[in-house]
Amino acid sequence: MTRGTGGTAQRGRSGPDSQGLLDSSLMASGTASRSEDEESLAGQKRASSQALGTIPKRRSSSRFIKRKKFDDELVESSLAKSSTRAKGASGVEPGRCSGSEPSSSEKKKVSKAPSTPVPPSPAPAPGLTKRVKKSKQPLQVTKDLGRWKPADDLLLINAVLQTNDLTSVHLGVKFSCRFTLREVQERWYALLYDPVISKLACQAMRQLHPEAIAAIQSKALFSKAEEQLLSKVGSTSQPTLETFQDLLHRHPDAFCLARTAKALQAHWQLMKQYYLLEDQTVQPLPKGDQVLNFSDAEDLIDDNKLKDMRDEVLEHELMVADRRQKREIRQLEQELHKWQVLVDSITGMSSPDFDNQTLAVLRGRMVRYLMRSREITLGRATKDNQIDVDLSLEGPAWKISRKQGVIKLKNNGDFFIANEGRRPIYIDGRPVLCGSKWRLSNNSVVEIASLRFVFLINQDLIALIRAEAAKITPQ
Repeated sequence: MTRGTGGTAQRGRSGPDSQGLLDSSLMASGTASRSEDEESLAGQKRASSQALGTIPKRRSSSRFIKRKKFDDELVESSLAKSSTRAKGASGVEPGRCSGSEPSSSEKKKVSKAPSTPVPPSPAPAPGLTKRVKKSKQPLQVTKDLGRWKPADDLLLINAVLQTNDLTSVHLGVKFSCRFTLREVQERWYALLYDPVISKLACQAMRQLHPEAIAAIQSKALFSKAEEQLLSKVGSTSQPTLETFQDLLHRHPDAFCLARTAKALQAHWQLMKQYYLLEDQTVQPLPKGDQVLNFSDAEDLIDDNKLKDMRDEVLEHELMVADRRQKREIRQLEQELHKWQVLVDSITGMSSPDFDNQTLAVLRGRMVRYLMRSREITLGRATKDNQIDVDLSLEGPAWKISRKQGVIKLKNNGDFFIANEGRRPIYIDGRPVLCGSKWRLSNNSVVEIASLRFVFLINQDLIALIRAEAAKITPQ
């Protein structure tokens, strides 16, 4: 019994001592193995430096400078990280736990070890190829939508529905930017057959404001059926807005929904101005004057006058003339309020034709002349000849006389035009020769040397003048 107890007691005393010895032996073996690893790494570095003939440089700083990575670097780094993770997971030591942190000596070994770049995998992941394909497709659609605005698409659709001709649409519709006929055709086919473009265009057109949609629909081209109905209105008649409103009520299927009586009246006046009505015939050009061609003008040129000779006297005279003209321009600008006939540019959003002081309007394609006195003179303004209505502002007026004609308002409210020039004046296709006069009615077409104007009368003001004249005559 004493031996047994003594043996057990002796074993109990020897237990902690043996455990301490085991721990010290393990620590010694660990330090020995670490020192052997460090010596082997140092030997490999010395061997590589001797083989290359270079001495490894000492790093001045161990800080890592952060910078933004590009897309290709992000892809390569992600591939490299995934490959290193796979290798690390497969090469874990069995005795070391995955959750244990590395020691400071191991961190130093990792930082000192040369970093070998991991080559990227030759075949990229299928998700990357899908992402590239998806990102390429909308780029082309948005680029195509950059020039074609939703308003342009709506204009194109309305114009094609009206005319059924892409050539007429290209010539007659004013888009937000200039498109060729091929671009118009490609856009129309894309709206018809490309589901992506048509869906995006429809979504963009639905987001337009209702007022913008109404303004776009009001600019739709006139179809052949609409112009055929308008051409039946006689050129000698004086149609009012009620006439065109009745035309809209009688033919609701033929006209576009956005058509108004005022729009029909403006288009009818344009058709009358260019002799497109059924009861109008195109007048032939006068044969008396010979048209000057290029060869005749070239024969009249004197070659001696084409030499560019510097003349100081001429330059001084031109400078003096320029000063004189500028002085005259200043005087004219100061006398603008005294002018009785005003010239306004015609735009899409122009002011109304008549006001309380305007008796009549002579309207052309480029400008309009407001008649605010009972008598005005028409012609071509020169330095020595000042007139009320300068027709050279409308277009080429070298065939027009300096004093071509006079428009007068009688006391009974009738307008008459008298021709005082060498060339005839055509009123609704009828020639008015020199020394003759003709009565002007509302919507009359006045043609002077290939320049066409529409004469519009302020009916309200003329009615007041006639009423005052009727009151004065009995007295």
